[in-house]
Amino acid sequence: MDFIQLFIGILLYLVLFFSIAFILNMLLRSTWFMAFVYPAVVLLIVDDFSLGKYFTEPAWAFPRVLEMIANLKMFDILILSGGLAGTIVAGVVIRLLRKSGYQMF
Repeated sequence: MDFIQLFIGILLYLVLFFSIAFILNMLLRSTWFMAFVYPAVVLLIVDDFSLGKYFTEPAWAFPRVLEMIANLKMFDILILSGGLAGTIVAGVVIRLLRKSGYQMF
């Protein structure tokens, strides 16, 4: 993978998850909601089986997805970390806006 693609991937995930987290934090009136939900989103991005397997066959699904996470390449980890950074930045921005007096919804 090229470093330009890595940079663009990190930037895209940062902006995408910043936007999603900002909107959810604004609508749900919670500051860190998406930062706590993000690990579940990563599980859904990494796995290659349906969401129902987590409920019908958890003894099979969780070890398999943990193995998939352990086998991620460094570039994938960096891109997913960009998404986590986006959710954290959205929480900080929401907190600063509320502290400055902006009441969102």
